[in-house]
Amino acid sequence: MNCLSVASGGVGLGISFGSINTGLPKDIVQQIMNAERIPLQKMEERKGKHAEKMALVDQITALVEAVRKDVIANGSARSLRELSFNTREDIVGVALDKNIAQPGNYQLEVVQLAQKSSAMTSGFEDPDSSYVGVGFIQFDMPDGTTKDIYVDSDNASLNGIAKLINSDQSNGLNARVVNDGSGSETPWKLIMSFDETGDAARAEYPYFYFVDGINDFYIESERPAHDAIVKLDGFEIELPSNKAENLIPGVTLDLKKAAPGEEFSLTIDEDVAKITEKVQTLVNELNAVISFIREQNTLDEKSDTSRTLGGDLILQTLETRIRSTVFKDIETKFGFKRVGDLGLTFQRDGSLLLDEKKFEKNLADNYELVAQTLTGYFKPEGGKTEGFMDYLKDLTDTTLREPDGLLRSRKRSIRSRMDQIDRRIATKERMLETKEKNLKDKFARLEGTISRIQTQGAGLAALGASAPAIPQLG
Repeated sequence: MNCLSVASGGVGLGISFGSINTGLPKDIVQQIMNAERIPLQKMEERKGKHAEKMALVDQITALVEAVRKDVIANGSARSLRELSFNTREDIVGVALDKNIAQPGNYQLEVVQLAQKSSAMTSGFEDPDSSYVGVGFIQFDMPDGTTKDIYVDSDNASLNGIAKLINSDQSNGLNARVVNDGSGSETPWKLIMSFDETGDAARAEYPYFYFVDGINDFYIESERPAHDAIVKLDGFEIELPSNKAENLIPGVTLDLKKAAPGEEFSLTIDEDVAKITEKVQTLVNELNAVISFIREQNTLDEKSDTSRTLGGDLILQTLETRIRSTVFKDIETKFGFKRVGDLGLTFQRDGSLLLDEKKFEKNLADNYELVAQTLTGYFKPEGGKTEGFMDYLKDLTDTTLREPDGLLRSRKRSIRSRMDQIDRRIATKERMLETKEKNLKDKFARLEGTISRIQTQGAGLAALGASAPAIPQLG
């Protein structure tokens, strides 16, 4: 007889139904539970749709954050500004501080480069094995004090002396051993130089005293320190170094070579191309937001708005705010302007277009007007007006603000719905787990009962078969 298998530890645990006596399908519990789980599947599907919407909100949030980041980076007159220069870069290098430097034209002439005090010694055959002797080097510091460097027998070579000099960083002196390339028998020499340039850093090497060397060790040639001499607009100026940081406000000049008699120009202008590039980048980022909104709102009979943001109020609100910002009147000292006056307009498809030629012409004609339209200006009577960048920052701030910003609140709303579904799913799962256990217990008891009835019925049948026949009367 087919029977029910029950694991130890109690009825209903580890049950497997074979060809059960009830005649019901062996997977009857699984079938019932699958039917019971249909609402769970629908809840998971709804949660999946909300998750897809959440991903789209994250996407539009990232696009708006890119706009805000760019606005913050270029939202002031100083940060928006870029400068360019034109000069003889073979003679001077130029670095501009755009917050200080002003457009202008300057006449320059580098008459003389600044140099530092240096000296070169007599030569030796080998930098390591040639014995210089034991003694000391004495030199006068720029501040008038005297320094001595003592050389013992362990360091009595050119490289040994250079090592001693360079090990004492407090003396402001450095040394290097060079081959003078003369092809003589004693080409190796020691060059000593002070770190600082200019008249105030002038030092002298008054005395060498060495004994027992294979050759005399002395200063063969010496070069004194002196200032750089530069002419600015025809006037001679002395500089202590070859880096001039205060000659022209906001301009650092790196003097590369002397060219006495060669006057040249340094021209500083607003960098129209770079400023245009900054504004174009911002326009591209705004267009990415607009394109996302347009794509989400492109609907037809097959569109499933339960999975997208199509027709969502947040997109309509955001697009309206962008349009309103572009059309705002902006106060400048030249009157009220709009960014449209600079060359920024909406196209038929709703995207923004920057007319670069018009924008660059406005920059060239009146940079101050363009800067004030974009970033506002400080009025003489006090207070600052808001420019296009300020309005954009307000827009992005209110859109992204925690916790009540347009996109933040939408995301929080979707997250709340997903959490609610999760709680309902968890509750339903616990109920189904209990129900499945109860069903298994019931079917196990039913199978046991039917099995006992069948066993009793078979016993009765057997008794009936073995009973003696009763004779029929009549």
